[in-house]
Amino acid sequence: KTRPLEYRVAQLEALGRFLEEKKQDILEATALDMGKPSFEAYFTEILLCKNELNDTLNNLSHWMKDEHVDKNLVTQLDSAFIRKDPYGVVLIIAPWNYPIHLFLVPLIGAIAAGNCVVIKPSEISKNTEKLVAEMLTCYLDSDCFAVVTAGVEETTRLLENKFDYIFFTGSPSVGRIIMTAAAKHLTPVTLELGGKNPCYVSDTCDVQNVARRVVWGRFFNAGQTCIAPDYVLCSVEMQEKLMPALREAITEYFGSNPRESPDFARIVGDKQFKRVRALLSSGRVAIGGQTDEKERYIAPTVLADVQPSDPAMQEEIFGPILPIVVVANMDEAIDFINARPRPLAIYAFSCDSKVVNQVLERTSSGGFCGNDTLMHVTLTSLPFGGIGNSGLGKYHGKFTFDTFSHHRGCLHRNMGLEAINSPRYPPYTQQKLGLMTAAFEIKRKGMCTLL
Repeated sequence: KTRPLEYRVAQLEALGRFLEEKKQDILEATALDMGKPSFEAYFTEILLCKNELNDTLNNLSHWMKDEHVDKNLVTQLDSAFIRKDPYGVVLIIAPWNYPIHLFLVPLIGAIAAGNCVVIKPSEISKNTEKLVAEMLTCYLDSDCFAVVTAGVEETTRLLENKFDYIFFTGSPSVGRIIMTAAAKHLTPVTLELGGKNPCYVSDTCDVQNVARRVVWGRFFNAGQTCIAPDYVLCSVEMQEKLMPALREAITEYFGSNPRESPDFARIVGDKQFKRVRALLSSGRVAIGGQTDEKERYIAPTVLADVQPSDPAMQEEIFGPILPIVVVANMDEAIDFINARPRPLAIYAFSCDSKVVNQVLERTSSGGFCGNDTLMHVTLTSLPFGGIGNSGLGKYHGKFTFDTFSHHRGCLHRNMGLEAINSPRYPPYTQQKLGLMTAAFEIKRKGMCTLL
């Protein structure tokens, strides 16, 4: 049922109507869940999702076409192609920090590739979960798409079922549980995990611009972003220059009391609040540091002189705290990064593009952005995903379609022309082997053959 192009397009267009008609409900639910500013919610939960949707609708008929491939001498008269087949029934498990975006973007690709889908929104963002469970099913074909609301226990039971593909976004610890459950059925997975994303600031840079871009990326959604810059690496001189510029940017964005700003979010839950608040004991609080448990408010905070052994450097912060770790130079920063698990993103700031390129070339991470934060995720043309501890697999744009498609290698041969095949049949002779070699061999380019 899900295979015809027309069906896929109809379901994708229905998703577009969901985003359009339920826009206000989405903004309200995300505001209730975590005080998400409507500007941030519109940008991430609606605009970026629409971009993915339109990119997919613009290109789907082309993506679905069989891809014809090169042939050898023997198969010149035959048809060799890659068929994009759906996997079957896909499970998408979404997190709470971008509760619409992080289930919708994978869902768009899963539908585009012709799959049936079970969607499991996060139970932590309660209002958004309720919205998705009640409303989404009104738009999609209930024969092929279902929303399941579940806590930890029910999700564990859900994972006992045999799915054909599992797409999970969340923490590395839960990612291991998902992968273990998938292994029982040999189910393929995409794991979108997190980690501590380093942000190296070199001594040659425009300090004001760096501060504005880092403050934006760190404190967007109150720091609850898997690709947010997690800590800054810079020299002691740069730390001195950066501090007033960071303070200025925070005040410019959120006023003298960010608690009263409509543009600064809250921590999603009490458990998360307590965990993030405990990290304030690292280094010394240079900017911010105020908290309010009742409101789940933690001020935009910058920690100076943080030691690698401090609590804030032992786990992904996932909150509005930015530690600064002092390093002597770029080489030391690169060694620091490489001594730790591979992150989801690495950021490098420098007026010297050689420095940015050095960081890029000598490290490994899911994604990379030079002289800005978060922005690489806004391009549907770039793959988004982790490596090692930060995840496996990739999506966005055509990459999502490819993730949810089985690339089936196909050869359709001619029924006649049997003479072409005779050299491969017994009884074998040297002459036949010579013919086979000539017909099947792939030669290195630029090698001349002496006849």
